[in-house]
Amino acid sequence: MANFNFQLNKNDRAARRGKITTAHGTFETPAFMAVGTAATVKAVKPDDVRATGTECILSNTYHLMLRPGPERIEMLGGLHKFMNWDGPILTDSGGFQAMSLKKLSTVSEEGITFKSHIDGSKHSLTPEKTIEIQRMLNSDISMVLDECTSFPVPKEEAAQSMRLSMRWAQRSREAFTERKGYALFGIIQGGIYLDLRKQSLAELTSIGFDGYAIGGLAVGEGQKNMFSLVEKLGPLMPPEKPRYLMGVGKPEDLIGAVKRGIDMFDCVLPTRSGRTNQAFTRMGEVNLRNARHRSDSNPLDPHCICYTCQNFCRAYLHHLAITKEILGAVLLSQHNLHYYQELMCGMRKAIEAKEFSNFEAEFKSNYRTKR
Repeated sequence: MANFNFQLNKNDRAARRGKITTAHGTFETPAFMAVGTAATVKAVKPDDVRATGTECILSNTYHLMLRPGPERIEMLGGLHKFMNWDGPILTDSGGFQAMSLKKLSTVSEEGITFKSHIDGSKHSLTPEKTIEIQRMLNSDISMVLDECTSFPVPKEEAAQSMRLSMRWAQRSREAFTERKGYALFGIIQGGIYLDLRKQSLAELTSIGFDGYAIGGLAVGEGQKNMFSLVEKLGPLMPPEKPRYLMGVGKPEDLIGAVKRGIDMFDCVLPTRSGRTNQAFTRMGEVNLRNARHRSDSNPLDPHCICYTCQNFCRAYLHHLAITKEILGAVLLSQHNLHYYQELMCGMRKAIEAKEFSNFEAEFKSNYRTKR
């Protein structure tokens, strides 16, 4: 089994091209991780996820803790065997759920106490328990427990939240057992306040992690603020470690963040949009419920080689959308994941050729957010 490793191969200004090696194989960077929150990428079979070009999947500690439970997953051979995915898996720690389920959660120095959104039962996540659950799941990349700072918040509240996350990061690091091929990432917090973000990064690098994530963005602060923080933090982050922007994002967000030095992304958008009849194409976003598609014999994207575009026309996809057939969600989710992976592949090639600025300009000239 290989050691966990990040190999940086090429740069085009701040944009980076590399490869990450884990206990369950490698994935190329910049990388988009398909979100499989509850040990499934919604509406897409594992073989079809792989066919889109996806190499790494993200699952969620909080949701898997509630059901089926980490003990059951461990008994059944770990998350890879349980969900029939033999590639790398990253598990987030549950910190984001403390914000998104704020009415059901309480944060203290010890950790986070939740009322289950399923049945109201009480559960707790401490830094130590989060790490133990991720070990039981056998995910290749574990995340420290953090408090995802909401937006907007006053600076002092953001500072208190960040400092709590740093104390949790230290406890998470101490609880993590080093194993060949496995990694633990720290999470930078601090809201939209650059000085707090710098303090957070300094503390995390002092503790020492295998990779560094930027959390607490894409929560309402807007693209301008997000890009500004990423651009200023990038040069301060250890160049030899992977950089992960959590929960991002739209195609234009991915390109802008790669341009500023980010290596890894995850977002529910491709599959969530697929379930709401939205498609991503080289020409922009498409709403398949629009009546103008009802007699259109063209594929979603004439340049796309995914299963959906090679076999079905827009009229059929429109029919599935208005009749609310499950197959529509399946076909659009698969196409959207393929589109995202083609976008990442295009960025990797552009960085290798030192033509990223041309790639970005071509994307902007073709892509329309509403169609």
